[in-house]
Amino acid sequence: MTVTFPLTGEHLALDLLNTRTAQDDLVADPSALADWLAAQAGRLTPVAAVGPAEVAAVAGVREAARPALEAVRSGGRPPAGALRALNAALAAAPVRRELLWGAETGLAAASRRDAEPPLRLAAELAEAVAALLTDARVASVRACEAEDCVLLFLPAHPRRRWCVAAVCGNRARVARYYARHK
Repeated sequence: MTVTFPLTGEHLALDLLNTRTAQDDLVADPSALADWLAAQAGRLTPVAAVGPAEVAAVAGVREAARPALEAVRSGGRPPAGALRALNAALAAAPVRRELLWGAETGLAAASRRDAEPPLRLAAELAEAVAALLTDARVASVRACEAEDCVLLFLPAHPRRRWCVAAVCGNRARVARYYARHK
């Protein structure tokens, strides 16, 4: 069974971090990033065309997010370089509120970022990382217990041990079975 994005639907920051698996980088090129963005439909502003600039922007945020999350999860201070990189991404595409009128919906306020697509994408992802880092549940973020898995998740149930029970959990159960019957 091949699972390309095993945790799409977790917190957006965790989905981003989980694009770096033990075996592969799931957003290393424009087509792979476009696939990941399609899997995140509705969570990010759509990007018309994905190119090397978007790949670099996403990689930059992801590489700053990992050490920051590891530090905060353990109750430590995030590295200054990681915070600088995340703050730079946020500052490059500031958000503003805009009032919109719709005949069917009435008055609504929407967030808007006026920036080039790579900067806007990086800012949206950095905002998700900032939300996770400042969330009280950040200490609850867990790493999958499977031996060869590096994915992270925010458990909804305290007994959850694997990123995807049907994949990593099943492999662990099979390994335990074979160990008992050897």
